Amino acid sequence: MEHLTTSGVFALDGGSWEVDNNVWLIGDDDEVVVIDAPHDADTIISAVNGRRVVAVVCTHGHNDHVNAAPALADAVDAPILLHPEDRVLWDMTHPDRAPDGELADGQVVKVAGTELRVIHTPGHAPGAVCLYAPGAGVLFSGDTLFQGGPGATGRSYSDFPTIVASIRDRLLSLPEETVVNTGHGDSTTIGAEAPHLQEWIDRGN
Repeated sequence: MEHLTTSGVFALDGGSWEVDNNVWLIGDDDEVVVIDAPHDADTIISAVNGRRVVAVVCTHGHNDHVNAAPALADAVDAPILLHPEDRVLWDMTHPDRAPDGELADGQVVKVAGTELRVIHTPGHAPGAVCLYAPGAGVLFSGDTLFQGGPGATGRSYSDFPTIVASIRDRLLSLPEETVVNTGHGDSTTIGAEAPHLQEWIDRGN
């Protein structure tokens, strides 16, 4: 597993924000899956370093997670995978280029002997997904779960009760020791976040 950080702008609803995004490469010396393709394709291409890219998996369709996806996919000859319910967000950034395939709840993406299970976790975005590698004890949570709580739900196509239900029902049931690698910021664990569910609900979005 390799970790990159790229910087750029998140734009939605007429606003824009400077953000740092995490990019995760899962695989070995021969092949990888790239989780999210924000801002800067060249940085990710350099990290791929000639390996076969099984897929560019987008955890959701916000521009700061998909900006570089077409350029990356074209450069490494890999399919872009996105949950169909996030096509409305994808099309805001790439109206003339469709994803190459769809992600579905329960789908398994295989790379270098590792299985990544797709968990549909709507709330931050309607088609948001997390990727769980049970063999490695790692969850890639996109913008669904962070150190300190749920992803933001104050903008279009997001909903706070929905993200709380996704986290409670789909993520907090994973083993406590599961490492949560997020779309922004530091990693955490399921065990570190689970006790705070009621605090998040009381705080609201």
